[in-house]
Amino acid sequence: MLIEFGGLPGTGKSTLARRLATETKAVWLRIDEIEGAMRRNGLTPEQTGITAYSVAHDVATNHLRRGLTVIADAVNPVAEARDGWRDLAATVDADHVVIETVCPDSIEHRRRVETRVSDLPGWVYPSWEQVHRMMTQYQPRTGNHLVVDTTRPVDVSYQELTTHLCEAM
Repeated sequence: MLIEFGGLPGTGKSTLARRLATETKAVWLRIDEIEGAMRRNGLTPEQTGITAYSVAHDVATNHLRRGLTVIADAVNPVAEARDGWRDLAATVDADHVVIETVCPDSIEHRRRVETRVSDLPGWVYPSWEQVHRMMTQYQPRTGNHLVVDTTRPVDVSYQELTTHLCEAM
C-alpha cells in the first residue's frame, strides 16, 4: 500500500506520517529529508525539488515491490506530483490512499510555520511568506482522498486517519 500525504508546509503532514510509520512499521519517505541531504551535498533548492520526488519514487517502488507499506510525505502541490504517486502505485499494483492535511485557521497555521524547529540536519523550513506564496500555487485536489483538519488535537486527527485507512483496506 502507498499512503500519499500532501498539504502545505505546517499543516501536520509529517506529524501524522511519523506517527503512522512508527505505529505500523511502514517505510516513511519524507521529501524534506531527501532534499536536505541533496542540499548538504551541494545542490541548490532549485535543483532538488523534482529530483527529490524522483528519488522518492525509485525508493518507494523498490519497497512496494517487496510488499512493504510506504508513506510518501510531501507537499505534492500540483497535479503532476500527485499523478506521479498514483502512476507509481498502479505500476507496482499497490493500493493507493491519499491523505491531505489542512490547517484552515490561518493564525494557527502561521504560528506553526514560524515556530517550527527543524529536526533534519541542514534543513531550513520555508518562512510564512514562502508558505503564503505556495498557497497561491497549490492546486485543489480532486478524486478520492481524505482531508484531515489538523486544527483539532493530533490524537483526533490520527484517529480519523487510521479509521480511513482501515476502511480503505
